[in-house]
Amino acid sequence: MSVPQLLVVGLGNLPFPLTRHSVGHLIVDSLASRLGVKLTSNKALAGHAAKGELFLGTGAVEVTLLKPKNLMNVSGPCVSQALQATRTPLSSLVVIHDSLSHTPATLSPKMGGSANGHNGVRSIIEALGGKKDFHRIRVGIGRGAEGKSVADYVLGRLPSFEKQYWDWDGEGVDKVIQALEQIVKKGAGK
Repeated sequence: MSVPQLLVVGLGNLPFPLTRHSVGHLIVDSLASRLGVKLTSNKALAGHAAKGELFLGTGAVEVTLLKPKNLMNVSGPCVSQALQATRTPLSSLVVIHDSLSHTPATLSPKMGGSANGHNGVRSIIEALGGKKDFHRIRVGIGRGAEGKSVADYVLGRLPSFEKQYWDWDGEGVDKVIQALEQIVKKGAGK
């Protein structure tokens, strides 16, 4: 029996670390710390990547972690390239990204569907030729104060509570791992 595999992609903007828009990058960094692996520049995957095994209730899962080098809104080609290079089926792709529609320090797993206005997810769908059947873990960042521009809000620094929550030893990463376990239980990674 083969070990299930997942390609876990955290969306963000490398030039803007620890911002709300880069919370996907922070979570991938935290997962790498949990797995005891170091993300390094990987030309074949067009980003910073690492591979390790995560032990879930279902057993060992081979996980490739990826932070695309491209900016969030044009991350699709990088994700498409990584899928091909790792020979990962689309159903084993998990994209972690910020969500204005969800309360800060929450997450909402979803399979397929539209981009819901998220330009990074839209770029991935376009790069995959319109295919939408991949998993997403939407990470709540809230909407911010009334009248503040969305761009200024998402590029604002994560509050310290949220940084701690999504850090390697934070409760948020426990919840991400639980979400990954549910995704594998539903048949992803096979």
